[in-house]
Amino acid sequence: MPFAAGFGKTNVDLLFENMPRLPEEGEEIFTDRFSLCLGGGVPGTMVTLGRLGVECKTVTELSDDMFSRFALDEFKKAGVEPINLYKGDKIAVNITAAAITPNDRTFVSYGNSEGGVGEEELYNALKGAKLAAMHESYNDVYRRLREEGTTIILDTGFVEGMSLESYKPMLEIAHWFLPNRKESVIITGEEDPKKAALVLKEYLDTPIVKLDKDGCLILKDGQYIYVKSIDEFVRVDSTGAGDAFFAGFAYGLMHDEPVEKCVLYGNITGGKCVTAVGCTTAFFNEEELLMMAEKYKDNIIYNY
Repeated sequence: MPFAAGFGKTNVDLLFENMPRLPEEGEEIFTDRFSLCLGGGVPGTMVTLGRLGVECKTVTELSDDMFSRFALDEFKKAGVEPINLYKGDKIAVNITAAAITPNDRTFVSYGNSEGGVGEEELYNALKGAKLAAMHESYNDVYRRLREEGTTIILDTGFVEGMSLESYKPMLEIAHWFLPNRKESVIITGEEDPKKAALVLKEYLDTPIVKLDKDGCLILKDGQYIYVKSIDEFVRVDSTGAGDAFFAGFAYGLMHDEPVEKCVLYGNITGGKCVTAVGCTTAFFNEEELLMMAEKYKDNIIYNY
C-alpha cells in the first residue's frame, strides 16, 4: 500500500489556557484549562495525514519517558507507524510549556540536541515512500529518493538568513515547495505573490505561495489559480496551521488529485487547525474532508 513518510523531531506541547495573566518570577498562577498535545513539525503533519486515512511513517527520535510514550500513543491512534532512530538515554522529544492569556503567551521549552541520524539509516527508513516530507538537511538522501520515484515536498518555517541562494539546493530536489507569503518575499525578494511565484518557477514546475488567511496562489501551466480560504473557520490559535495545510495537500497528492484540489484540501485542514488551541487539536477525518471539499469546490478560481 502506498505510504507517506517524513523525518523530524517530535514535539510535545503542554498548554495552560485561560490564564488570567502571565506569572511574575516567583509566582504561581492556576488555571482550569490544560491540555497535552503533539506539537508542530513533520510528526504532527503525519498524525493529521494519518487521521485522513493515509498510511504514514514518521521517522523520529523517542526514548523511554512519559512524553515519548504519550507521542507513541498519539501516533498509534492516528494510524501512524513510528520509526525510532534515537540511540541516547535522555528525553529525546522536544517539550514546550505554553502559558496562554487572552492577550499574550509565553513559552518554556526543552530540546535534546545530542546524537544525530546517519544518512544511510534515514534513507532506509524513508525508502519506498510515495511521498516524503523534506528535512532541511540530508539533501543527498532526498535526491536518491526522488530518483527512485518518491515525490518530495519541502515545507519550511521562518529562519534567520533565508535566501534564494540558501534554498536553491533544496529547490532543485523538491517537486513541491509550500512557502507562506512572508517566506516567499524573503526568499524571492518579491512582494507581489505572483512575481514571487514566477521566481520560483525557475526551480519548480508548479509554484505555490500560501497567502495565510487569504488563501493560496498557484502558477500552473502559465495560469494563475487562486484558492480561497474557508470563511466559516474562526481563528483561535494559528499554531500548526502550516503543518495541517501540508497534511491536506499531501492527502491530495497521495490520491493523485490536481494541484488546485490538493491546495483546497490544504486550506480546509489548515483552516480547521486554527479553530482550537494546539497544533493537532482540531482536525477532520477523511469523510469530513471530502464533504468540505465538495461544499467549497467553487473556492478554486481559475485565470486569476
